[in-house]
Amino acid sequence: MQITTTRAIVTGGASGLGAATAKALVDAGAQVTIFDLSPRGADYAAEIGAFFAAVDVTDEDSVSKGLQNALDAMGGLNAAVNCAGIATTEKTLGRDGPHTQASFERTIKINLNGTFNVCRLAAAAMTGGVLVNTASVAAFDGQKGQAAYAASKSGIAGLSLPMARDLARNGIRVMAVAPGIFRTPMLESLGQEVMDGLAADVIYPPRLGDPAEFAALVRHIIENDYLNGTTIRLDGALRMP
Repeated sequence: MQITTTRAIVTGGASGLGAATAKALVDAGAQVTIFDLSPRGADYAAEIGAFFAAVDVTDEDSVSKGLQNALDAMGGLNAAVNCAGIATTEKTLGRDGPHTQASFERTIKINLNGTFNVCRLAAAAMTGGVLVNTASVAAFDGQKGQAAYAASKSGIAGLSLPMARDLARNGIRVMAVAPGIFRTPMLESLGQEVMDGLAADVIYPPRLGDPAEFAALVRHIIENDYLNGTTIRLDGALRMP
């Protein structure tokens, strides 16, 4: 698929990996509509030359209205990039007792259910194209306190093949990217010392990932029609202990 004929939605596109992806696609000649609930979403979209819709990815009506806005603005849709999500930390059994069910369900609802909700509704609005979802290395190397997060991200990785099989007749590919440790505003808030410690575990290059590198892979997935039904790790050979 040509990037200049790409008409994409990017969820979570107002910050972090989503923001980098939205900008990279617009800069390459694609039309992009950002789906986000952040107050800065509309301003960021205007700044990079994208469209914007305030969308809650977990809500069917909200996504449907956002998709209609995107279709009206761009004249069609052939790509959806799901970057919306949350990171949570809570042990299965901690000092204060068992993992709260509410926090587990919230993580699954936003990360996994939200991704699937956008995928199913976007697929219905597409005539051919590609769905790109954001998993995580936590799907395979989950750490202490990541039971909910790892479950949500392994679910996203697990969607790739069956959804690709389901949507083959519609000419829609399905891929996922499993990023390692990337320099995002959320990570930067932890401070340089923490970031340096995390970067030390990366095999090569020994640094945090740049969101632009994630965006570059998403662009390649969009352009490479033979990529389908799998999850690509983007992590500098990082394997979490």
